[in-house]
Amino acid sequence: MDWTGRTVLVTGAAGFIGSHVAETLVRRGARVRAFVRYTSAGGWGWLDSSELASEMEVFAGDIRDPETLTAPMDGAEVVFHLAALIAIPYSYVTPLAYVRTNVEGTTNVLEAARTAGVGRIVHTSTSEVYGTAQTVPISESHPLVGQSPYSASKIGADKIAESFHAAYGLPVVVLRPFNTFGPRQSARAVIPTIITQLLAGRSVQLGSLAPTRDLTYAGDTAEGFIAAGEAPGAPGRTINLGVGQEISIGDLAERIHRMMGKPYEVAHDAQRDRPAASEVERLLSDNRLAREILGWEPRHTLDEGLEATIEWLGRHLDRYRPETYTV
Repeated sequence: MDWTGRTVLVTGAAGFIGSHVAETLVRRGARVRAFVRYTSAGGWGWLDSSELASEMEVFAGDIRDPETLTAPMDGAEVVFHLAALIAIPYSYVTPLAYVRTNVEGTTNVLEAARTAGVGRIVHTSTSEVYGTAQTVPISESHPLVGQSPYSASKIGADKIAESFHAAYGLPVVVLRPFNTFGPRQSARAVIPTIITQLLAGRSVQLGSLAPTRDLTYAGDTAEGFIAAGEAPGAPGRTINLGVGQEISIGDLAERIHRMMGKPYEVAHDAQRDRPAASEVERLLSDNRLAREILGWEPRHTLDEGLEATIEWLGRHLDRYRPETYTV
């Protein structure tokens, strides 16, 4: 598809993956409307430091407030919905906030898209909705298990999105990324946690080292979103976006240590452990539908993605607090 001149809306454009998606669309020639959460300080999150932000039309609002969605949605041809509360540990503290943003907020986005006659909406799910793998690799038919308030809220959001396709014929694609990493990711995630602590010369404080994750570089995830926005057979489908390889947290920390060549000591920090029944022990994607329907496959190896992430974090360490556990 030629994106040149097409009007697209990206919710959550101030965030980690959302900013990468918005920038990729600008590079493809799209007219990008970036929806960011309103703050009194007027910040645009990661778009504040983006060289491409000047080529976007930025709207500030909140997906919990449907009135703020009307203007950016009007005339949009494709909507990429990435706005969400995502930090799993914080969902244990305030689960209702996750329902309000991820379930109610997504409902607002879908209803605004339906009212505006949007041609397609790509809704962001997460591999966390599967819980610990019952079968591997994890296909889209794997049972959904809400092992944290965050994952439960995303299951609810996914089902609302499915219902808008079934009930109203809204052309919805549910895209289910596995663990995305790369430049701009917050220290609530394990890879920037490891890298920033090593850069700061500190021992690496981690929770459980046994869980495995399927890691996708942010640039590849962004390309998957673009593919979901244009593939003819995508509406009405739920599609995994993952590499199809797994690595344990312990082996990942060792791998990053070897790449960086920094002094290395791992210390267990109990506050970083999830409640026992809430820990997702294993994630490994079946990405066949992404290959078949979207024509997507990852282009970056894990080491290539880690090298780019290490380099970026090395230049932006002042944005992080390696000595502090980020919930």
